[in-house]
Amino acid sequence: MRIKLTLRARRALTALTHYAMITLGALLVALAVRVFLVPNDVIAGGVTGVAQLLGTYLGTPVGAIVLAINVPLLVLGWRRLGGFVFGVRTVYALVVMSVAIDALAPYARPVTSDPLLYSLYGGLLDGLGLGLILRARGTAGGTDIIARLVETAAGVQPGRVLLVCDVLVFSGGLFAYGPEKVLYALLVAFISSRTVDFVLSAGRGARQALIITDRPEGIVRALLYDLGRGVTRLEGVGGYTGASHAILLCIINRSEVSTLKAVVASTDPHAFMVISDANEVIGEGFRPLRPEQRPPSRVPIGETTERRA
Repeated sequence: MRIKLTLRARRALTALTHYAMITLGALLVALAVRVFLVPNDVIAGGVTGVAQLLGTYLGTPVGAIVLAINVPLLVLGWRRLGGFVFGVRTVYALVVMSVAIDALAPYARPVTSDPLLYSLYGGLLDGLGLGLILRARGTAGGTDIIARLVETAAGVQPGRVLLVCDVLVFSGGLFAYGPEKVLYALLVAFISSRTVDFVLSAGRGARQALIITDRPEGIVRALLYDLGRGVTRLEGVGGYTGASHAILLCIINRSEVSTLKAVVASTDPHAFMVISDANEVIGEGFRPLRPEQRPPSRVPIGETTERRA
């Protein structure tokens, strides 16, 4: 019974954290739109940009139009991604963002009129907000839903998909704000897309270590029992000498790199080691593979008890 309560509490805490991230992200997006973009006639990306254009020509509230346009996209995203959690969190993010955009309208004032400053900080706030929402397993509606669909189907980073969608929207901004403002908007979109990718990858990176050694036993033992990391042993042959060498492959956290170097140096000073970035690691000891990330398989997946790197 205690285990069940602990699991429930853990899930509840995770859900609460996600909703806090979504709330903060939606408010940051609304702040970017109202403080940096709209007052300086810089078109925002995605559906927000379309709503901004309609607001310029028709005088309609930007937030209300964002909410109206997102309804069919939300239905499409809900059906395609098929997740109740995704749908609820997206609706929540969309409502908070839309309400905040219109609620801030009477009070928001431009912080700066310098093009470099409002482009830089507008893009940073927008990308930070979208990244927090996406990381919490939600979207802010509009092209974010398209980004999630493309990420699920093709593995393309959401920031790049958002950038392509924004370019299409900006073509309409040429008639409303002129080419100079659109150039600033493209800069905002680029900064936002890079920020989204940074937020999504933050804390998920690791290091991949490839060790070529003639004394693998001591290194393997240290990796397994001192660092608690799995290791895969391969066999290699030197291209020049033709001699056989053990090749050890291991994935570690960034904080464990110095320990790994010390272990290898003390066990085999003549070892050859390559350490590179691993942008995302999914599996035992790192981030678990969620069901929505696993594509359907036509053949059974074999089970194994061997620890993998």
